[in-house]
Amino acid sequence: MRWEAMTDLNLPNIDEVRRRFASAFHAHWKLFLAEGAVMMVLGLLAIAVPEVASLAITILIGWLFFVGGIFRTISLLQHRNMPGFGWSLATALLAIALGLILLLRPIAGVLTLTIALVIFFILEGVSAILLAIEHRRHLPSWGWVLFSGLVDLLLAFLIWDGWPSSAGWAIGLLVGINMVFLGLSLIMTALAARTMAPKT
Repeated sequence: MRWEAMTDLNLPNIDEVRRRFASAFHAHWKLFLAEGAVMMVLGLLAIAVPEVASLAITILIGWLFFVGGIFRTISLLQHRNMPGFGWSLATALLAIALGLILLLRPIAGVLTLTIALVIFFILEGVSAILLAIEHRRHLPSWGWVLFSGLVDLLLAFLIWDGWPSSAGWAIGLLVGINMVFLGLSLIMTALAARTMAPKT
């Protein structure tokens, strides 16, 4: 009896959670709309020039690895006594090396990133599908989120099926398509959240 009382006190009311969820979406619908519009524009540009987009994505990721690895190395050198210092430093140096390789040889890096992109789309697709299923009762646009996840899985299959011959243009084209559908799902979510007035 005492355990049940403690459980009732600790567990939030499901209706209250849904109300807060709807209220948060309603309060920030303009942000979702703007983000969706930007994603669609960038996606359309990537689709228009996929070769350029592929190189741009490779170079961007190279810079992210390079700069991130440098900051990670500096942070680790200031805390040399922390557990796992050697492995962490090796990982940071590896990130720097990988970043330099992508920056100096972006065309060769496209082939490697193609495989990484397959893994990314699979993870993103599964996450979107699970999110849509979990929130389908209180998210009117859950179907668009589900559709976006299914598109991600389809893109992962198309990239893998065309590798390596299509790697030169596949990254830019498929990332562009993904951004368009992700932007569309954000826009539809924003439009639905605009009318999702929080219930008092």
